[in-house]
Amino acid sequence: MAELRILTYPDPMLRKKCRPVEEIDGRIKQLVSDMVEAVHDAPGVGLAAPQVGEALRLVVVDLSIGEDPDQLHVLVNPEVEALEGEEIEADEGCLSLPEIFEKITRPERARVRALNLEGREILLDAQGRLARVLQHEIEHLDGKLFLDRLTRVKRELIKRRLKKLAKAAPAL
Repeated sequence: MAELRILTYPDPMLRKKCRPVEEIDGRIKQLVSDMVEAVHDAPGVGLAAPQVGEALRLVVVDLSIGEDPDQLHVLVNPEVEALEGEEIEADEGCLSLPEIFEKITRPERARVRALNLEGREILLDAQGRLARVLQHEIEHLDGKLFLDRLTRVKRELIKRRLKKLAKAAPAL
């Protein structure tokens, strides 16, 4: 059980386009286990593999933050099939952008196709908060951050704030 470190902006890994998981083997299952532990410890509701230094199309989402095992979603090679419904604006944060929360507009519903850890295809028809988190995490797999959805001016202000936070943080 390795303790994973969640990478923070501007780490270049966060901008990588991830490759598909070829085989769901012991290494992938251990990575998922470690990712679930990391997202619960953070605490957060979602984590994508590139956020822990792995350029793989792999996401874990748990809106209950470990309180309800039925809410844990492990998605291998997830793809958004459809985005539907009204565009809803809501606050979003990201474990890779600590202390930053911004209003982001996203479709209300998302249909996502993926594999589970047994290699079986699953289809999630999500709405509300789950749809938002799935969209956010899957964007990480293409090297996108929620910052990219903001105006250039807003993005620059946040980048400056993140640099200040990084300088103020104690070295690990």
